[in-house]
Amino acid sequence: MATSTETAGTGWVDKYLEHVRVERRLAARTVELYAIHLQALAAHAAEAGLSLDRVQTAHIRRWMAQLHGAGREPRGIALVLSCWRSFYRWLGNEGLVGFNPVKDVHAPKAARPLPKALAVDDAVRLAELYDPEADPWTEARDGAIVEVLYGCGLRVSELTGLDARASNTARGWVDLDALEANVLGKGSKRRIVPIGSKAAEALRDWFAVRGDCAALSTAALRDPAGAAALFISAKGVRMSSQAVWKLLRERSLKAGLAAPVHPHMLRHSFASHVLQSSSDLRAVQELLGHANIATTQVYTRLDFQHLAKVYDAAHPRAQARPEGTRPGPKNDDKKQIK
Repeated sequence: MATSTETAGTGWVDKYLEHVRVERRLAARTVELYAIHLQALAAHAAEAGLSLDRVQTAHIRRWMAQLHGAGREPRGIALVLSCWRSFYRWLGNEGLVGFNPVKDVHAPKAARPLPKALAVDDAVRLAELYDPEADPWTEARDGAIVEVLYGCGLRVSELTGLDARASNTARGWVDLDALEANVLGKGSKRRIVPIGSKAAEALRDWFAVRGDCAALSTAALRDPAGAAALFISAKGVRMSSQAVWKLLRERSLKAGLAAPVHPHMLRHSFASHVLQSSSDLRAVQELLGHANIATTQVYTRLDFQHLAKVYDAAHPRAQARPEGTRPGPKNDDKKQIK
């Protein structure tokens, strides 16, 4: 095995870059980024007085920590480590190193972005939108879709999978007598979600005109499963997820909201607003159909963000705090917390 700094340095890097360019046929920009990352690796090793074949896992962890301390984002660090890991894997395949020091090193976890939820007033404004100039059939259907998405917290696939009535072949259905929706969620898991009074009222209005679709009878002969859907298009068949996305975007613009609304935003709004009112995380988990409560816990962060905004706007001492900070115990107080 070669051990000189010269052999285990620039020469190896150049050969590897030639390998990814010619044999793996990576894009020119990718090869360029690989070169930058590997030059940085070689510089770290040289600064530590090491040849590349003498680098240990502890060195990789230290250099990763330096990247993190310099403000590099977790995703950027992950890309650097991926490059280094692939380089050492190639060296191992070539018999130039005995082990891969990057194998068990992972980048810091990236912070999960907060889901985008509507303010309560904006959600109510969207739900109560009524356009007297629109086609009454379409208006009744679209209004019911908004009420069910926001009132029940459904995924768009769960909404479009609902049938107008229960059957042996139905993926899901609504029961207005029991004020419940039987939903088929992810992993083919069923759950029952309560239907609120406003959603029930909108559904009754929709059921009153749903049969007026001129194409429904013909569609029922051609596609019985599609015609059995709770929400159908003007062609008498089950609405697609894309159609629901489109109508929500149009209705949110009509309602004068600052940003277009998509179905999952209403699901996020449902979860956030229920949690703000009840603080019952387990109940929200059940309503959303999350298998793991950790998935639901993101809404506790969203709830705190809402509380912090209320504090900033209402508390007479909030104006004195630097922008972007949040209320918390002072240093003296922290010493007293056990």
